[in-house]
Amino acid sequence: MNIRETSSNDLDAALELNNVNVPALNELDRTEIERLVSISAVSLTAEIEGAFAGFCIVFAPGVEYASLNYQWFSRNYTQFAYLDRIAVNSSFRRYGIGRQFYVELQRRLTGAFPVLCCEVNVRPRNDASLEFHQSIGFREVAQQDTDGGNKTVSLLELPL
Repeated sequence: MNIRETSSNDLDAALELNNVNVPALNELDRTEIERLVSISAVSLTAEIEGAFAGFCIVFAPGVEYASLNYQWFSRNYTQFAYLDRIAVNSSFRRYGIGRQFYVELQRRLTGAFPVLCCEVNVRPRNDASLEFHQSIGFREVAQQDTDGGNKTVSLLELPL
């Protein structure tokens, strides 16, 4: 497995993977994924034997991003890293890619930010993601409704 910086060559595969994972992730178009990567603090891509296997995007405070969850962390924290999205190709699930993304993010972000923040759906419930995040040390700090009240998310933090 290779975890590396996302390049422009990865964006088509990342966009396709992102949009296959709606509603766990919100749908994007090519322009928006390019913008998100360009304003990110960290954008990573995972490869297995040269094949695109997943991606993640993390933001620092102060970027122009309309996400209700990012805005919640912006109002409640002065310093944080916000994991906006992470997706792993279904062909490569159970390879430990998600865990490796978090190991690499902790390595890159420790010392620069006090916490890594993210959210996981509790309505509709994403038990696998909730259990995974708990297993690596995330704790819930709040919940909020999103998507016009159609979703509820657990807002999580991991001390770095």
